[in-house]
Amino acid sequence: MSNPTHRALAHNLMLAAAGLLAVHVIGTVGFLVIDASRGGSASAFDAFYMTFITVATIGYAETIDLSGSVWGRVFNVGVALAGIGAVWVMFSNFTALLLARALDPARMRARLLKEVSRMNGHYIICGLGRIGSGIARELEATGHTWVAIDPLQAVTENPQQSQPGASQDSRRVLADDATDDQVLLSAGLERAAGVFAVTGDDSKNLLISLSAKQLSPKVRVVTRVHDVANVAKCRRAGADEIVSPDFTGALRLAGAMLQPHATGFLDELLHRGDAMRVVDVAVAPGFKTRPVGDLQLRAAEYLVVGLRREGQLQLNPEPDMLLTPGSVLIAMATPAGAAELRQLLRA
Repeated sequence: MSNPTHRALAHNLMLAAAGLLAVHVIGTVGFLVIDASRGGSASAFDAFYMTFITVATIGYAETIDLSGSVWGRVFNVGVALAGIGAVWVMFSNFTALLLARALDPARMRARLLKEVSRMNGHYIICGLGRIGSGIARELEATGHTWVAIDPLQAVTENPQQSQPGASQDSRRVLADDATDDQVLLSAGLERAAGVFAVTGDDSKNLLISLSAKQLSPKVRVVTRVHDVANVAKCRRAGADEIVSPDFTGALRLAGAMLQPHATGFLDELLHRGDAMRVVDVAVAPGFKTRPVGDLQLRAAEYLVVGLRREGQLQLNPEPDMLLTPGSVLIAMATPAGAAELRQLLRA
């Protein structure tokens, strides 16, 4: 154990165990002497058993009769106090040692990396601040797997940000620098479906986008920028989509004033975990071409609103439009509805 805390707890545990052993030795010898002074014939095991049931507070009958012996009972009280104290110290240090080992950053990191190694098609969130936490909540609500990369100080100084509405078991935060290529690979970049570069620094987000695309060209990268002047740079770095929260926030504020009902409808979609969301479902490469009308365009869990084919978006597609491999169906759907559509559009 190289951790000083672990060493201190282990040392205290050993001292408490040694103290408990000493109490049993002293108690055994003392009870033998007390019994012999009263003309008794107790064995060494009887004396040890008397000490054990006293320390353990079991409450069985005395194996060595102390009735009428004031000093014998005073000695018994001393054994009880010393033994119970040693047991309390030993178990408190043992519990603290188990917790310290379970919460050890190195062990937590090893467990997380082992979990990440089994992930496939997950999402990597680089930066778990206000924006990253919101993304994690949305991924959790829609049933997607994710892992976050954030510096240790950001996670420990802002624990509320490292708990994005998910249970403790579902938290996956890798305390490291997301601009490091090896860290991205450790987060399963080669098997990931997408990367969110959403730190508070545009230059870091640009570097993350560049690194992610160079290490895994097929991965989709969505980048956050503060300064809209950096949009073109992020695009050249390989980002598939660039979002400026400042710009979109301004549009949202204007919409709340000018179109309150439409904006409220969108808020309802985003804030309710069981509400429908706008999703896109790609038609599988081996899918047999068939008209859109062959599908049920409207159900309790989804509503088809558009079809993107050959780069063209057709809203409210006609039933005779063909679904071809590579086209994308746009729908409003719950997580269950999205899964149902993906099942329908499989090869």
